[in-house]
Amino acid sequence: MFGVGLPEFMVLALVAVFVFGPDKLPDVARQAGKMLRSLRGTVTSARSQITEELGPEFANFDPRDLNPRALVKKHLLDDIEDLDDDTPRRPGHRPLEKGEAPPYDVEAT
Repeated sequence: MFGVGLPEFMVLALVAVFVFGPDKLPDVARQAGKMLRSLRGTVTSARSQITEELGPEFANFDPRDLNPRALVKKHLLDDIEDLDDDTPRRPGHRPLEKGEAPPYDVEAT
């Protein structure tokens, strides 16, 4: 999720033991869990309130669609991934055979 693997997690745990001490570490972890649950509840509440206030026209609105990468992937790249290798990309065109040179138009270049 955050790109933290086992070695990074071990280093973070070791730093936490040195910073907070072994006797205070469970309390700090408990407080962090409560804060994360509270934050998650706040985000869920805000999302449902936004959806409710936007009305039924935006019932399937997803705020993640506002991310430019997600927008491009959803509307442009998903169509390309859905095509089979045998499906031509444009009407009237066929995929090139192995070793076949692409067509060359002198007037277009």
